Amino acid sequence: MGDNETAEIGSVALSIAGRDKGRYFVIIEVLDEGYVKVADGSLRKVESAKKKKLKHLKLKPVTIPTVKERLLEGGKLFDFEIRKHLEALGYDGRDKKA
Repeated sequence: MGDNETAEIGSVALSIAGRDKGRYFVIIEVLDEGYVKVADGSLRKVESAKKKKLKHLKLKPVTIPTVKERLLEGGKLFDFEIRKHLEALGYDGRDKKA
């Protein structure tokens, strides 16, 4: 996991292990201290979010406030919104170093 970063809803994370290694995701649910659910709006849709171990993610120092607010209020989050936010932050492709 990232340096002194804590997993929270709306945080951007890079997968560093598994089949999706090198892809950027947004945390949409924190299950416990070791697991979260992530989605990227294309490979992993919100409805079929991936359960991922935190040790297999590198958290980025970025949180998307609109995603966080919507999910905490119980609102519906759409896949295109996640894609739009990741693209705007420059996290829309695969990370070649991961």
